[in-house]
Amino acid sequence: VQLQASGGGLVQPGGSLRLSCAASGFTLDYYNIGWFRQAPEKEREGVSCISDSDGSTYYADSVKGRFTISRDNSKATVYLQLNSLKIEDTAVYYCARRTIQYEVDSVKSYRDWGQGTQVTVSS
Repeated sequence: VQLQASGGGLVQPGGSLRLSCAASGFTLDYYNIGWFRQAPEKEREGVSCISDSDGSTYYADSVKGRFTISRDNSKATVYLQLNSLKIEDTAVYYCARRTIQYEVDSVKSYRDWGQGTQVTVSS
């Protein structure tokens, strides 16, 4: 099982980025995929999740209306579009495969993690 997150970078406040999570070693169609982020000296927090079945989505209140999660099973990839970025969005962003039925925004629900991609929002 491998999850490869990419697309991070340095962007000014108000800017946009699109993160990608490329999955391999398993069939993406059958799994919920979540995005988390971790800022320095802070706990990892759930940002968004997309279901395997009907494509339903979850967003943390802090990103609702600004971030959009989507998936392309044919490309085995999940995307996170980040718009209207704020300085407080600066963090390492991770994608993960949900394998345990705890809360959708709990790290306990996710066993397999990618290596993370840095997003820095700064003027």
